Amino acid sequence: MKTTTKFMASAVAAVALFFSTNVNAQGPKLGIGINAGIPTTDQYNFTLGADARLQFDVSKQLSIPVTVGYTHFFSKDYAPEFKQDYGYIPVKAGVKVFFDQSGSGLYGLAEVGAAFGVTDQAKTGFLYSPAIGYSWSSGLDLGVKYEGISSARDANPIYDKNVGHVALRLAYGFKL
Repeated sequence: MKTTTKFMASAVAAVALFFSTNVNAQGPKLGIGINAGIPTTDQYNFTLGADARLQFDVSKQLSIPVTVGYTHFFSKDYAPEFKQDYGYIPVKAGVKVFFDQSGSGLYGLAEVGAAFGVTDQAKTGFLYSPAIGYSWSSGLDLGVKYEGISSARDANPIYDKNVGHVALRLAYGFKL
């Protein structure tokens, strides 16, 4: 495992441990979501994924999310020797800022982490993901994100080395 990957995994684990030991009267929230997206590279048709996000509230307007899941890029119908899907497990942490003082409504989110490739010729890459969304007090959450991965694939002239997608995320969150 590369040093960068070890560092990213350690950083995510440290953030999760630090905030899980923080005494917060409200407690953390867990969100379960599904993602559907459009790839930003030509070799894929669409993406599907699911994730779980543990959110630690620092204040009503500021949260620290830690997210893990699975995302799959579905390849276009090329010749069989060129058709190859791409799947990865994202592990990321970030900052979520609500623009309303109530702690719900419109928010901005920025996350970084690692994408652990699980399909042929997939590698572990650096993952970054800005997003905007709207969270209702009932627990429903709807967001739009861009997720980019650098060095996701082997340096093969057939495949793009870096991949990304714009996705719609529908989730439901609840307090633990």
